[in-house]
Amino acid sequence: MKKIILLLTLISCFSCKQTEDTPSDTTQKTLKVTEVKNDIERIEPPHWWTGFKNTKLQLLIKHPNIAKATPTISNNNINIEKVQKGKSPNYLFIDVDISKNTKAGKFNIKFKLEDGTKLTQTYQLKERTKAAKDYIGFDSSDVLYLITPDRFANAKPENDRFENMNETTINRSDNYARHGGDIKGITEHLDYIDDLGFTAIWSCPLLTNDMKRGSYHGYAITDYYKVDPRFGTFSEYKELADNANARGMKLVMDQIANHCGLEHWWMKDLPFNDWVNYQKEFENGEKTTYSNHRRTSNQDNYASKSDKKGMANGWFVETMPDLNQRNPYMANYIIQNSIWWIESLGLSGIRQDTYPYPDKEFMSKWAGAIMTEYPNFSIVGEEWSYNPLLIGYWQKGANNKDGYESNLTSTMDFAMQRKTVEALNEKESWDKGLVKMYEGLANDFQYANPKDIMIFPDNHDMSRIFTQLKGDVINTKMALSYQLVLPRIPQIYYGTEILMNDFAKPGDHGLIRTDFPGGWQGDTVNAFTGEGLTTDQKDMQLYLKKLLNFRKNSKVIHEGETVHFAPFMGTYFLFRTLGDETVVHIINKNEQPITIDLKRYAEMNLTGKTLRNVITGENFIWNNNIELKERGSIILYSNEN
Repeated sequence: MKKIILLLTLISCFSCKQTEDTPSDTTQKTLKVTEVKNDIERIEPPHWWTGFKNTKLQLLIKHPNIAKATPTISNNNINIEKVQKGKSPNYLFIDVDISKNTKAGKFNIKFKLEDGTKLTQTYQLKERTKAAKDYIGFDSSDVLYLITPDRFANAKPENDRFENMNETTINRSDNYARHGGDIKGITEHLDYIDDLGFTAIWSCPLLTNDMKRGSYHGYAITDYYKVDPRFGTFSEYKELADNANARGMKLVMDQIANHCGLEHWWMKDLPFNDWVNYQKEFENGEKTTYSNHRRTSNQDNYASKSDKKGMANGWFVETMPDLNQRNPYMANYIIQNSIWWIESLGLSGIRQDTYPYPDKEFMSKWAGAIMTEYPNFSIVGEEWSYNPLLIGYWQKGANNKDGYESNLTSTMDFAMQRKTVEALNEKESWDKGLVKMYEGLANDFQYANPKDIMIFPDNHDMSRIFTQLKGDVINTKMALSYQLVLPRIPQIYYGTEILMNDFAKPGDHGLIRTDFPGGWQGDTVNAFTGEGLTTDQKDMQLYLKKLLNFRKNSKVIHEGETVHFAPFMGTYFLFRTLGDETVVHIINKNEQPITIDLKRYAEMNLTGKTLRNVITGENFIWNNNIELKERGSIILYSNEN
């Protein structure tokens, strides 16, 4: 008994000698600190998590003369592997390894400067809230609703202006000023988006854009870890994600690895000599070197070195410094930032802006790092090319001769977008009109996974589809219905459902991103309720609602085989089949009634079957022929044996 008491006493004494943030062994339950301290000006990422496959974490430390400090962490589970000084004396980069059995909690990083000054920064490792496999990405069962948040709905006018920011003006009559839309405005209208039949939301960037003008669009980020206060708070962003997920809707974040905004905090004190491209010229006040925008240089066997450099290294515009992803610290920063937002918000996907512009080897590593941690996640990259060879090059699994593997699940189908518009605007002839759709879809043989490609009638950077189709409502319906039945992931820009347009100044970005009616108090037209909409607008809204809600539950569209027949007499028939289910999409460009002999489509084995018109609800028995009484599209559905 005396021996047991003595043993317990020794154990107690030993335990008392351990500091609260120092584990006695590697099975520590939680990390704890006796006092939370924040002596450091900036540390990024601001916190991290336990439980990742990659146990490495690189911390950016920004503080006056911090390069002269020696950092230490008194924790057996968290080890400093490397400390790197920057060009600037105000940076340290600390590589740490977080052992697999580290538990969530807080620990202190202590800094001792040469003059004896001591600083302490408390850092938190959080516990992951769901398993990596449960971050489910978007796929061909989804339709994304693209929103420019400043122009959608202003639920909190009190956050419109902040005097400590560079742009403080709110002016709804100026297409390039801020209008006041915010995150809360999206959250409060999830009912509307859900009811229309959309299953995912892609918002243009919501992070801080403290630029002097044109900050509304969000693509010149000045702080990668903060939500722009004019859009809302981090908690409101999280609320949007949680509320969407609760409805079974997915949230996709718009990210930019290629460039930042000129007013980014680090542009006033760059950590290395090569943090941004053409940095020396920038620091010397020389003229900006712009990208040559020759995106084909990424694949071109014959491209000169100067063309390749001009594409990847040049700045997009003078207010958007081009980030140098070949700097390994910049590369880690971008990768960790993406993972931080996925984990913080519970994202379902990322849309990566200007995908071919950054260093392409880095982009492969970036996407690969994300997909390693989140195997069911989705990433779509913007490759604005009308060449299917280039679009296909960037998709995961592409059989590229140079051996390049992008790790990117999805790319954007600008080629099919253009073909859709050309097909409907052109008069029918051997090589014009509907044959553009037919031959455009035939290019799917080039894609590793066609159904993971993202199709769209328009987006925030091009004229509205209603404008591109010259104000023709029927053609607009045909474009939308066609794209929504294709083996693709469709994306539709907010306002398409009410025929928003840019006729006054086609192609003008500020006009394209017009305020959604009803999103501001006092609007005389309210598209959320239907008040004040024209007959055509209400009809289009209802049309899309029926089609989207049908598609939402249609596995034959999500997963089915595709068969289409060459255009014939101004018509184009496309079939989707899965087991007993069939969807038939018919485009008819004839102004006068026409009868089509259905024996031409006999191989589809529909004879005698009853098909329902998805829009009208009427039944049609597939026998000898079909009379198409008016121009437009017809979507028929059957699940008969």
